Amino acid sequence: MFKSIKTGVLAIILIGTAIMAKAQKVIDSGTLTYGIEYVLTDDQKKQVDPSVLPSESKVDFNGNLSKVQIDMGMAMLKIITDASVKNSVVLVDVPMMQKQYAAKLSKEELEQQRGALKYSDFKATGEKQNIAGFNAEKFTYKDNNGTNYELWATTELKLPAGGSPFGFEELKSTPIKFPDIKDGVKTILTLKAVKEGKVGPFSINIPKGYEEKTMAELKAMRGGN
Repeated sequence: MFKSIKTGVLAIILIGTAIMAKAQKVIDSGTLTYGIEYVLTDDQKKQVDPSVLPSESKVDFNGNLSKVQIDMGMAMLKIITDASVKNSVVLVDVPMMQKQYAAKLSKEELEQQRGALKYSDFKATGEKQNIAGFNAEKFTYKDNNGTNYELWATTELKLPAGGSPFGFEELKSTPIKFPDIKDGVKTILTLKAVKEGKVGPFSINIPKGYEEKTMAELKAMRGGN
């Protein structure tokens, strides 16, 4: 009898340990794959066809550093960011022209790119769903202009600063479906997959062979504002 009780207690402990081990996945280095949904204004739709825009984004991260690579067809765009100092470098490779350009972005420029938005008042709604294999809960929040938003976040995944989206530091969970606003363009990013593994090393220094430009000059080259 005592043996069966001990066996039962041991089984409960082992099961509990397994549940705890599965409760939160901590990843220091790897790749996040997001699906992208574009939320464009009528004016933005006149300027660009959403069907030609990338439908997926991959973020390689290692500690405080991250790299996003986007195939623009005629050019390959890489954005490397150091979350600890909130500085970035944008690298543009144009194979047909045999040209390579780079632009540095300071913390102030990154904040300006995001419209100087600051998020607060995160509130859990109790609504749940599974996203990319993680149990997630819906949150509401607002920005410093009074605009309201919603996102989905999970406590089952913990990422370093390089793998975490900016602006959600007050949220004690990891956003896995959330709005992202850059240069006035709003997208909804939804996590599709997480792959743990060594990536990098990355650097926000401009590599040799790249011609340095300002971000304004890069935008002018592609017909931006």
